[in-house]
Parts: sequence; structure tokens; C-alpha cells
Amino acid sequence: MRALIGMLLVCFAAVAAAERAPDLTLRGALSGKDQHTYREVPFDVPKGTTRITIDVAYTGRDEKTTIDLGLLGPTGFAGQDGFRGWSGGSKRRFTVSATDATASFLPGSIEPGKWRLLLGIPNIRPASTATYTAQVWLSRDDEGFGPEHGLSAALSPDARWYRGDLHMHTAHSDGGCPNATGTKKVPCPLFLTVASAAKRGLDFIAISEHNTMSQVSEMRELQPYFDTMLMIPAREITTFEGHANLFGVSRPLDFRVGSASVPNWNALLAEVARAHGVISVNHPRRPNDETCMGCGFTPHDTVDMHGFQAIEAINGGDVERADSGIPFWEAQLDAGLRITAIGGSDSHDGSDAPRDAFAGRIGSPTTVVHARELSMEGILDGIRAGHVFVDAEGTRDRSLDVQATAGSHVAGMGDALAVANGQSMRVVVHTAALGGQQLRVLDNGQPVDLAGRDVVPASGESAFDWKSDGKPHWLRVDVRSPEGKLLILGNPIYINH
Repeated sequence: MRALIGMLLVCFAAVAAAERAPDLTLRGALSGKDQHTYREVPFDVPKGTTRITIDVAYTGRDEKTTIDLGLLGPTGFAGQDGFRGWSGGSKRRFTVSATDATASFLPGSIEPGKWRLLLGIPNIRPASTATYTAQVWLSRDDEGFGPEHGLSAALSPDARWYRGDLHMHTAHSDGGCPNATGTKKVPCPLFLTVASAAKRGLDFIAISEHNTMSQVSEMRELQPYFDTMLMIPAREITTFEGHANLFGVSRPLDFRVGSASVPNWNALLAEVARAHGVISVNHPRRPNDETCMGCGFTPHDTVDMHGFQAIEAINGGDVERADSGIPFWEAQLDAGLRITAIGGSDSHDGSDAPRDAFAGRIGSPTTVVHARELSMEGILDGIRAGHVFVDAEGTRDRSLDVQATAGSHVAGMGDALAVANGQSMRVVVHTAALGGQQLRVLDNGQPVDLAGRDVVPASGESAFDWKSDGKPHWLRVDVRSPEGKLLILGNPIYINH
């Protein structure tokens, strides 16, 4: 119930932010005398504003009236006369912030003071008139990437399972790949990574550069083109004491754990909580030495793990290796946390081609999220809720769905269910493209004897009963090959939590 209430509050906040009225509405009129002129429309930006979003509509298009759009900040700031961008007549809506901006506009600090919407009038007939209306949103940190921005619109309204990759790098950090002639390695263009992910048939990806959000402006440019694959801005918080992926936060965040400004992980997690982000520990059991500097999660101070919403249980091809993150995740479950297992390829070369077992390729593993819609908020809420399984080999069609019923109450992966002492719970498992593979059920980490019913039937439906002792349990369903290789990692159902 607590998780459900929290999820509803997050959903309500996201919807409210997207639907709120503009802070300012600027209006004006044009006539034939305005042909080949520029007009500055001033508006005041208060202190504390972190993003400006403007939507401009005008009349007269049927008479070939055209208005080009630009933006000027306070005079003398960000270059000559405060220039912040010019889009011509190609856009009606644009946004600027410290970390990102719509293509043709410049990211940078939002200084308080007098800003100006810049209108250019390349054409208006001598006898014509026109009116324009500019809606202006002045956002603060709690609105993330801004109201009704191009990175939050739902690409699909359907509630279903969506397949994605939550960890990859491009030229905006340390991604590298062969150049066009194959003669040398160069910083890998973001477009190549996105195109490879689309080729893999993914529904969503997160571009998670190291400690930067410089990729977001380019993602805004690409999202309309890749109109069936959601792009989620992210960053890999890279510290000397471990790495973590942060999703859904637009504002700059100090990553220097161990410094005077960020003394420990708890201080960083407090900032993430204030920004309503989702943060996941990455590859927690990697070494932290010259072979992988800062990679393993090795905090100097005790960390309140409740500040994390997820753990990267599978990174690239590590699922069968000794440094897999699965034992670290299970230790958090044993400690009573309800924390979601996810996966990420950690791709650095933009490739969707098969790689060896020790390197990630885009989409391997695949994190599969049941979300109310294909939007950034929808996917992140699904992760918060634990409605997730991980396809370790990154196939296009393997799936897992688990439903537990006790009395009239039903729970799926990530949900909680109260089951009284002595009461039985019915668990139904639905799979696809996994016939002949083996179910493995864990109860607080211990295998459950399925009495010979552990082979996945061709129909894809299996069921078993589980009897409660009235105590807290986490019950998880995985799928393995007959040889024991992990194919699907499920998230638990939490009993009596």
C-alpha cells in the first residue's frame, strides 16, 4: 500500500506539472509595416528559475505571414546582447536550461532579470495583420525537464511491458568506436548509439554519461525522429567510491562524494530525493582499483540504502561471473529493503552486434518494465514500483509475468501481499519464448521445491502454492536454462512487508 500511495503521488505530481497553466502570456499585433523588422518582447524572469519554456502561436499563416523566433537573456550575459538562440520559423516551442536546450538554442544559467522573446518578421503582406500569443513557463528544480517538453510526451498510451537498456555511453563521455573508414578509434557519435538501439527493437533507452548532461540537447533533437523509442536522460554518477545511474533529474548535481561539499553518499542521496530522481547502484561488485577505478561500490561511510530505488544486478555480460551484482542486490533484500533489480549493457561503442560474454552490447541485458505508458515518468514509476524483470541475453521476445493471489488480493513483481500464518498463496507464472527452460523460485534466497513442475511448459503457464508462516518473505521467480544459465531475472513479490 505504501508503494502504491507513493507511486500515485509521483504520478499526480508529474501530471500536474505537465498540465499547469503558463506563468506568463505575451500578446501583440503585427501589420504590413512590420515587414523585415525585429521585435523584442520583454518578460521578467525571477530568481530561482531553472528553465524557460516558450510556446508561440500566431495568425495570418493563410496569407503567408511568417514569424521567426529567438531568445535574448539579460543584456551582456551569455554573449553579445544575451543571445540564447534563433530557430527561424521551424519551431513554435522551445526550452532552455543550465543543462540542455532545444536544438538551435543554447543551454546555460538562467539569470534573473529582463529576458526578451525575439521575433523576426521575414514576411507579412502590406495589407495584412496578424496577432501572436506566447505562453511562457518559468520552471524550478521540481519540474525536471520542464512542462510539456519533448522528452516527457508519451510515445504510447498503452499500459504494458516495455523493453529497454538503462546504461550506455557516447562521445559525451567515454564512448568510442571505429571511424567511418575503420582506420582509428574516435569518440562515438550519440546518433550511432541511438540508431543501433532502434535497430535492436528497444522501446526505451537511457543515455547515461559520466557526471554530465551535455547529451540532453542532442537527445531533444533526435527524439522526434526516433518516434517509437523513448530516450531517457540520465547520468552515471561516477565517484571514487562507486558509480550510480541517476534518471529523470535535469539540474546539475555535485558528484564529488568525499569532498567538503558532498561528504558522503548520504549527502548525495539527499539531493537526489529532493530532485525526485531514480538512482541505481551500478555494477556494485566490480573491483575498485587500477583495473576499474572507482567502479565497485565501496563507500567509506555507512550508506542508508533506502535512498536507492534500484540496483544494476546485471551489467553487460557479467550475469555468470563472480562480480555479478545479483548477490549484492539479494543482500539488500535480506536486509528488508524493497529495491528493484535492473540491468544495463554499459555499452561504450554504439554497437548492436554480438560481443563476447564479458562485454556489453546495446540491449544486452534488456530491462523490461511494466509501465502505464511509454513515457519517462511511466518507465521510472514502473522501476520505482519494482514492476521489472531482466532479460539477461537481451532477446526480443522472452517474457515473465508473476501473479500471486491470497484471498481476494493479487500482487505482481514488486508488489506487497499480506498472507496470514497458515494461509496458502497461489502463484501463477506466465512466460513467453521460454518453453523447455526451468523455473527457479527463491524464498528469502532459498530454493523452493516445485515437486517436478519446474520445466516451463509450451503453453507458458505454470502455477504452484506457497504456505505462509506469517513472517516477512521475498519470493522471486527466475528462469534458467537446463544447464543452469540465468535467462530471466525476476523481481520479488514481498510478503508481509
